[in-house]
Amino acid sequence: MPFITVGTENSAPIDLYYEDHGSGQPIVLIHGFPFNGATWEKISGPLQAAGYRTITYDRRGFGASAQPASGYDYDTFAADLDVLMTELDLRDAILVGHSMGTGEVTRYLGTYGSNRVQRAVLMAPLAPFLLKTPDNPEGVDKSLFDGFQAAIVQDRFAYLTQFCDAFFNYSENKGRWVSEEAYHAHWQIGAQASAKGTHDSVDAWQTDFRGDLPRIDVPVLIIQGDKDNVLPYPATGQRLVNMLSDAKLVTLKGAPHGTPWTHPTEANEAIMQFIGASTPVRA
Repeated sequence: MPFITVGTENSAPIDLYYEDHGSGQPIVLIHGFPFNGATWEKISGPLQAAGYRTITYDRRGFGASAQPASGYDYDTFAADLDVLMTELDLRDAILVGHSMGTGEVTRYLGTYGSNRVQRAVLMAPLAPFLLKTPDNPEGVDKSLFDGFQAAIVQDRFAYLTQFCDAFFNYSENKGRWVSEEAYHAHWQIGAQASAKGTHDSVDAWQTDFRGDLPRIDVPVLIIQGDKDNVLPYPATGQRLVNMLSDAKLVTLKGAPHGTPWTHPTEANEAIMQFIGASTPVRA
């Protein structure tokens, strides 16, 4: 199993697990909360078949990566991504993030620039700023985030059930876009995450990315379902597209938050068109 060391905690290294498959232009896929790189399988497989090198990694605290007690903020997450990009010496890369993973993409481009990046894809984005403040009335009340953290502390596994319900809009999409088995597989992946990382990631969701946006100088594709019950579409993707200098929004009608699993064909087609791939793909 390949790992990259991004730091240390006391006597132990902080290692990130990653997978690196195929050849061609590199595409780095950054997963959403509270999952890991395995949840990209419906996107990464077709990209490999179309001639791309696909790289997935598990964010610190999640999947097979180390579970340190700190570092669950976007400055650290972006620094971790920078280590990966540098260690693998990726050039002309395409960064693809989903949900929480869009924060890494946004903060990385805002902090480290686009020297190694050609394009970016944001699926169900966090940006521009999810928290309601006096200068951001479109955001969400802080009490909601506080409630999430209280629920995680009280019973993290019950919270995961609630999250997966919202992730898939499960009551209306069970047996249609997501099977019971896929639902439980996602729940199991989330249950293996760090309890501390699960809790602290809620703080990261409240990051203000507005200062990063003017520094993003590569084309950006935004993909989001208009029935996203995790990150409200009007406050995120629909708003974000007008705050970037070169961005396109693809709206998936009726789609929930978990589009890499529920709508892979539509997502892959949008990505392929955006990156100029000559080979159409089907999930």
